[in-house]
Amino acid sequence: MPVVVDGYNLLHAIAASGEEFQLFSEDDMCRYLSEYCVKVRNQCSVVFDGTGPPDKSGLAWLKNCEIYFSGAHKDADTWIEEKIADSSAPKNLIVVSTDRRLRDAAARRKAISIQSHLFWSLVIQELDKKAPTPEPKEKRKGLTEGETDQWMDIFGLDE
Repeated sequence: MPVVVDGYNLLHAIAASGEEFQLFSEDDMCRYLSEYCVKVRNQCSVVFDGTGPPDKSGLAWLKNCEIYFSGAHKDADTWIEEKIADSSAPKNLIVVSTDRRLRDAAARRKAISIQSHLFWSLVIQELDKKAPTPEPKEKRKGLTEGETDQWMDIFGLDE
């Protein structure tokens, strides 16, 4: 399900979530979101108010995460509302914001909305999960003939 994030709204929620995140920048947040989206095999669009920093190179080359700035004449909320309205499958859209205006716009189109602080908790939980250890190849392929003979000898079944 594609995720649309109210960028500065989430950034404020992150800063309020704990001391280790108080100095989080747009770049930091977007890198975390990119890592999260890759891990859960999802796409996200992060929308910030304004024109953004002059140097946007820290926001480039992120996987599964597109970064937008609303521009000088439009706010991020309006941009996100338009994205919700234009969605061909709004029931498959997740809108991340604590703003009532965006949550109402999502509800009107039956999109899923989640408050920023709750979404950030999900992101952190997912990123903290350890990757499962891969199965040993022997589980699918079986032991080699030499390994089988060795175990037969150890258990005295080679007679």
